[in-house]
Amino acid sequence: MITNKLFGLIPFAACLFLFSCSSKKADEAQAPAEKEKVKVKVETVTLQAVPQTSEFTATVEANIKNNIAPQTPVRIEKIMVEVGDHIRKGQKLVQMDEVNLAQAKTQLDNLEIEFKRTDELYKVGGTSKSDWDAKKTSLDVARTAYKNLVENTQLLSPIDGIVTARNYDSGDMYSGGDPVLVVEQIRPVKLYINVSESFFTRVKKGMDVTVKLDVYGDEAFDGKVSLVYPTIDPQTRTFPVEIKIVNANEKVRPGMFARVTIDFGAQDRVVVPDRAIVKQSGSGDRYVYVYKNGTVSYNKVELGRRLDNKYELISGVENGDKVVITGQSRLNNGMEVDIVE
Repeated sequence: MITNKLFGLIPFAACLFLFSCSSKKADEAQAPAEKEKVKVKVETVTLQAVPQTSEFTATVEANIKNNIAPQTPVRIEKIMVEVGDHIRKGQKLVQMDEVNLAQAKTQLDNLEIEFKRTDELYKVGGTSKSDWDAKKTSLDVARTAYKNLVENTQLLSPIDGIVTARNYDSGDMYSGGDPVLVVEQIRPVKLYINVSESFFTRVKKGMDVTVKLDVYGDEAFDGKVSLVYPTIDPQTRTFPVEIKIVNANEKVRPGMFARVTIDFGAQDRVVVPDRAIVKQSGSGDRYVYVYKNGTVSYNKVELGRRLDNKYELISGVENGDKVVITGQSRLNNGMEVDIVE
């Protein structure tokens, strides 16, 4: 009898065991699994003294450029120089036709004789003051006209320089338009750069600059700021700066493409590893994930210069911040993370 009762309890116990196991599995299925945090590596950023240099592009220009030509159309008798010739200030470059000059000289000589006669008569009361004044005025006008013709008949160089263009030949009729010759002073040469207004108080006359020319590769030329314009262009927010190069050896020539580097000294800046920089898709913005109290924040940053495998930051990260250097592709702003060594 007892044996029969025991056999009857066995199926019941088995049912209880199976029900308990089912319930446990159901509870385990319903309980959410704990989400694994993204593992990242971080690096603490610090301030470093970063050289503050800026590069500008420019085209070399002659220090002075003169167009040599007479004031009025006249035949060119002789051109005495050729392109590439070095010339001195006051050197005769072109001889123009002298017919008009000879006529003006004859007229001037006659007027001087007439005035001398009138002046002697005036001194003894033989003529009126008005007649003396008229003769004197005519003589002064003739002298001025003659001087002007001399200057336009014998064309002299107003500067030391080099002939860079010749547009006529001896015997041609000069009729205006292009000058007979172009003379340029290339010792020194100059360049103009447009500098951001943020540097307005830091650019000073006499500052040393470095100039490199594409044609000479990495060879550097010394230059100085010779002129700082006093106003800012409201459209570009820049101001012009004139640079001069002594150019004693005349290696630098007008028209060459130049890169001007100005050194504004060093400034303490936050420097971060280049691995920390994240580029936002579809824009040129740059970001850095900053770690604090177990979470990361997505900080927009302004980059400065690249320094080997690091970047200077103008803004976006503070000194002493911890920045993420691996695992950024799996992160979102405000996400909790685990740090790994």
